[in-house]
Amino acid sequence: MTTPIDAHKVLMTGENSFIRLSHDGGATISDRTSHWRVLWCPAGAGHALFMQGELTDGQVRIYSDDIAVTRWLQRTIETLLHPPFAAESVAVLPAVFTRDGDPRAATVETVESDEDIIRMTWYDALEPFILNAPPGTAGRPLGVLSTFIPHAAAQLSRNDRIATGTPWREKRVDRDSSSAVLAWSESWLQPLT
Repeated sequence: MTTPIDAHKVLMTGENSFIRLSHDGGATISDRTSHWRVLWCPAGAGHALFMQGELTDGQVRIYSDDIAVTRWLQRTIETLLHPPFAAESVAVLPAVFTRDGDPRAATVETVESDEDIIRMTWYDALEPFILNAPPGTAGRPLGVLSTFIPHAAAQLSRNDRIATGTPWREKRVDRDSSSAVLAWSESWLQPLT
């Protein structure tokens, strides 16, 4: 018996968790984060946090422990997900990344730079599911496989200022999801040719 192999090239594997907050149930986004824990990509391994919203006075802020990985993410993936995060004119602030907790209860990602301490907290977990979006899905040239662990609640803070928006519930096809997701075991893919 032959074991099936996915027919795509792996671009990156790791995590890309996010928190998106709103004051109006998702019609507009008040704060947005894109948190990466890259285990492997052509530029290496490392962490990056992209952040924009009320806590940053509308400006994009980027934190990382590996600028090469961060710039690769900007050019390759963030340009598809949220183009403002792909602006390489934005400085990358050196930072240390730590994680505590348990996704079934509460998970906290802490990012510390010389000038900021950011805490992202996910809690009230919903049922996990596998997101499977091959290249070409929704018109994107890249595909992604990811274990989504959505959470009904989340908190985002920068230097002890807590964002006032909240995550909202949404459906991903027939699965209950939200705008606050731990996206673990994530691999980004592209066609082999």
